[in-house]
Amino acid sequence: MPDLAGWGLLTAIAVATSIVSGVMGLAGGMLLLAALLFWFDPIVAIPVHGVVQLVSNGSRAWFQRAHVRWDAVWRFAWPLLPAGALGLIALRAVPADAARAAIGGFVLVATWRPGWLRLGAHAAAGRDARRGLPAGGALVGFFSTSIGATGPLLAPFVLALGLTPPATIGTIAACQIFQHASKLALFGVTGFDFGRFALPALALSAAAVVGSAIGTRLLDHLPARAFAIAVRVVLSALALQLAITGLWTLAA
Repeated sequence: MPDLAGWGLLTAIAVATSIVSGVMGLAGGMLLLAALLFWFDPIVAIPVHGVVQLVSNGSRAWFQRAHVRWDAVWRFAWPLLPAGALGLIALRAVPADAARAAIGGFVLVATWRPGWLRLGAHAAAGRDARRGLPAGGALVGFFSTSIGATGPLLAPFVLALGLTPPATIGTIAACQIFQHASKLALFGVTGFDFGRFALPALALSAAAVVGSAIGTRLLDHLPARAFAIAVRVVLSALALQLAITGLWTLAA
């Protein structure tokens, strides 16, 4: 457990990482999880991270509520719970580092070659890309219980919709609400003691809401083309980090 100074540092990190997610739509969750893993074992860090991210994404979805594509969110959300249950069952059989490496490779391909997410060559791009969202929900649900931060896995499915920056941010956040809620429900069923970490989780959640508000304001001043380039660069960096770390650990 961190001391008082450690909790203060984590609170500052929660604000900063939520600003990143408010502008980019992702990356902040992975950065926060990395910080939590410095003090906690994964079995504690992942559910605590889930609580903070549920609140953080809820605030972003609220701030961008006028732009959220709920038709896409519902398509993504319905497979999350059953896929997450399967993920818990397979957790002991599938090495986490192998999953990280696979997700990293997938994200790289899907970020720079998103066409394969679109089924039907002659359909309109937005309508077409929505057909891939249930598969995205199944993948995210399956890996959320073992990997924790799956924003880079979700993002290519939403980016393939070709939305505006506010709609992209809001839709990713709304999808993440259901992802984190289903993950927390599964951890609760398996006996995780959320009450033990309630106060620090609430403090970090409040900090994340502040960061979301700041990030939302900054997004209004970011050109759409710069937004698209920045998201893909951040996605690629995170994907490479996942793939290299996973493969390195497996080879060790």
